[in-house]
Amino acid sequence: MMEMGQAIIADDSNVHGVSWPAVIAGAFVTAALSLILLALGAGIGLSAISPWENSGASTSAVGAGAIVWLVLVQLIACSMGGYLAGRLRTKWIRVHTHEVYFRDTAHGFLVWAVSVVVAAAFLASAAASMIGKRHEAGSANQSSGAIAPNQYFADELLRSHSPGSNDAAARSEVDLILANALRQGAVPPADRSYLVDLTATKTGISEADADKRVSDVFAQAQQAADQARKAVAHSLYWTFLALLVGAFCASFAATIGGRQRDHVIVI
Repeated sequence: MMEMGQAIIADDSNVHGVSWPAVIAGAFVTAALSLILLALGAGIGLSAISPWENSGASTSAVGAGAIVWLVLVQLIACSMGGYLAGRLRTKWIRVHTHEVYFRDTAHGFLVWAVSVVVAAAFLASAAASMIGKRHEAGSANQSSGAIAPNQYFADELLRSHSPGSNDAAARSEVDLILANALRQGAVPPADRSYLVDLTATKTGISEADADKRVSDVFAQAQQAADQARKAVAHSLYWTFLALLVGAFCASFAATIGGRQRDHVIVI
């Protein structure tokens, strides 16, 4: 017979491998902290910039600050979420130390993965909602003066010395032609001839000058599109790095929390 007060310790090395309540709690903490810190960073960034010339932070400084802040957000939020998951998970009895370390690391990684999935679902839902509202309010945007992606270049192409001579239908048509040309990488011959004739008619300049203007405007549109492409690519590279930092911090913090959880002395 066992002596009174002697506890029966079961071997649970094959059960309770993942403590999902701790993982979900850590993921929600990570998502909440990320939202709070991103809101703070957006506020700081808007306070630093200014529409006035030679006032406020430069575009490059704001971009560098945004990258650093994104990495810090992942570091802080994922570390806190992973630590809580490790600290709140079920204590395993008679499990090898290496297995405990692996499970804690997995808990932290799961916290990061769940938080990323939740954030991606939220952003996808918000983007779908914004696209739907944009289609519904397309006519309202035109009447309110919303700027289309190539509207500035269409205006520059048809700009003349007599204000008001360029109708909205021609500008919209030019916008579609420029969008198609940017997608193909060059202006098709038929579209180019049409743009030259339209520019010469609307602006009153010669066909040679109209042809030069078409070439210049399309080159500017290509340059703007290339700059936008590079900006998006660089932002995705830094987002990838920030997410990797978050995954590492969440996994490492979970091992710290789990270690402290196991060393708690029962009174």
